[in-house]
Amino acid sequence: MTIIYRQGTLEDSFAVFQVFLKSIMDYSKRMNVQAITGGDDPEKLESLWETRKPMFDFLVKEASQFWVAEKDNEIIGYARTIEHDNVQELTEFFVNPNQQSTGIGSGLLSRAFAESGAEYRTIIATFDERALYRYMKMGLRERFILKYFSRKAEKVTLHTDLQIEPLNLDIHLPFINRIDKELIAHQRTSIHEWIASRRSGFVYKRKNEIVGYGYIGAPHGPFAVLDENDFPAVLAHAESWVAETGGDFGVSTPLINNKAIEYFIERKYEIDSFSALLLSNKPFGKFENYLSFAPEFFL
Repeated sequence: MTIIYRQGTLEDSFAVFQVFLKSIMDYSKRMNVQAITGGDDPEKLESLWETRKPMFDFLVKEASQFWVAEKDNEIIGYARTIEHDNVQELTEFFVNPNQQSTGIGSGLLSRAFAESGAEYRTIIATFDERALYRYMKMGLRERFILKYFSRKAEKVTLHTDLQIEPLNLDIHLPFINRIDKELIAHQRTSIHEWIASRRSGFVYKRKNEIVGYGYIGAPHGPFAVLDENDFPAVLAHAESWVAETGGDFGVSTPLINNKAIEYFIERKYEIDSFSALLLSNKPFGKFENYLSFAPEFFL
């Protein structure tokens, strides 16, 4: 049957989630990793849509391009990008495992991730060789690996001169945008508005000047600081905050962020088996000063 490509809609969210789930579970099996925490638990998988639905719906509304591939009136693949300021991000690219290597991927990428004029083009990708080869053919190259570090949260006492205050986007957004511009090369107001509605945000000040921000809320992140030496204090605050609820604290971490990794090693954090890669058309950003959004659909 003929493959039909069309632009996706909000009504497609559950169908594309099913494609995502089939693809990522197939990848987990082939690579012997858990791409989804608790992915070997059937009850966890059954409840995952309820957890992920707000994000999938948000990605529809935020998308600059959203394309699906249909066969016999069933969605069998999709790709989606978002674009802010100077950065175009491929947030998702998934094809049903039994439909891969049939040209569907090329058809989706040519529509959803076409050159848009953005200076930087990027994706946080898995280690799937077929997809990586496609990205490299498009001029993207690996910049660093991301790993998820986590542990049962405990209260941590650490001296700092940082002032830590709850985030108020009405007041703090211009300062956060400036930090993002310096560290990750783009501003993304709508993303901050959405994350702040789902997680507890904080700003970090020194001498009453905002020098960083972070979000806590299982999953946690992103975190950004102008001085990487502030990460131990920022992470100690976040872990202590989570400890009040008796939960786990974890962060998706660029492996060039030495100060965060030193904190994790000292605190005996566990490192997840799943790995992701940040690829881009050219180097950008100061990711030693940054911890990513989790799950890793975008920076």
